[in-house]
Amino acid sequence: MRIAIVTDAWRPQVNGVVRTLGHTAENLADLGHDVQFITPQDFRTYPCPTYPSIRLALFPKSGVRRALERFRPQAIHIATEGPLGHAARALCLARSMPFTTSYHTQFPEYVRARFPIPTSWSYAYLRQYHGRASRTMIATPSMKRILEERGFRNLDIWARGVDTNLFKPGPKSYLNDLRPIAMYMGRVAVEKNIEAFLRLDVPGTKYVVGDGPDLERLRTRYPDARFVGAKHGLELTAYVAAADVFVFPSLTDTFGLVLLEAMACGVPVAAYPVTGPIDIIQNGTTGVTDPDLRKAVIDALTLDPDACIAYARQHSWRKWTERFVSLLEPFKEKSWE
Repeated sequence: MRIAIVTDAWRPQVNGVVRTLGHTAENLADLGHDVQFITPQDFRTYPCPTYPSIRLALFPKSGVRRALERFRPQAIHIATEGPLGHAARALCLARSMPFTTSYHTQFPEYVRARFPIPTSWSYAYLRQYHGRASRTMIATPSMKRILEERGFRNLDIWARGVDTNLFKPGPKSYLNDLRPIAMYMGRVAVEKNIEAFLRLDVPGTKYVVGDGPDLERLRTRYPDARFVGAKHGLELTAYVAAADVFVFPSLTDTFGLVLLEAMACGVPVAAYPVTGPIDIIQNGTTGVTDPDLRKAVIDALTLDPDACIAYARQHSWRKWTERFVSLLEPFKEKSWE
């Protein structure tokens, strides 16, 4: 099947959406599907307000139309709610062609963290945006329940996997700091609630691995923590595997790929009991969720790394890519003409 995936989030961005789509594309190809991405790389762009490293496509509708006409997809998936997503959605509606969407981020909470806009307004916009899709793919059961309570319909679970060939145990000696080492890895931005981690009074050393708009502010404010910037590939794995506990302070993630990646490295997770962690963490086995994040960190340090590894290995990208394909809505005609 020829599958067009339209996304406003793409490389060189490093985040859960981009990594999810990248792994999905690799597995779609292995399954014999032909995939075409429509991304900001093909358009003139402008910086996203408050997050200039994210580039958004400028007036992309005609370019999206040309790309779809050239590729002639048999199914269209719209991954994000940005300019490209809106353009593809409008084109599908104009032609009465079915499409699917996905809900990757708690957009209303992200907006509220930056601007004084009521979350009810943002949810109303998103309900209308996703309401015309054949189905909207959600990462976790808890996120599905939240959206259903907000009036969303036609929701289906499409979870995430982990690359256990990359993320696996490694030597703790890679990091030579006072133990235990507590680590956050991911985007360094206000919606990730990283300061809740950095403010904790816990023994040992705190590490922040990642980049983002809040990096310099947090580095200045918390000089005792180690801010090492973004890492990739084997170097990233080495950092994560060298930690003693992985701390996930976010209150707004819909999943949290990094949770499975830490577990695959044999590192238990400490998190709040919110959407994402409560769906992924086996409380008391692969990590600890607790309203008291300090307690979660201390308790997680006592857990068995082997249980974390065994659990992570149950979550393959191949499995969830097959699920993605099953949720697509192929055109009744052969292709986009």
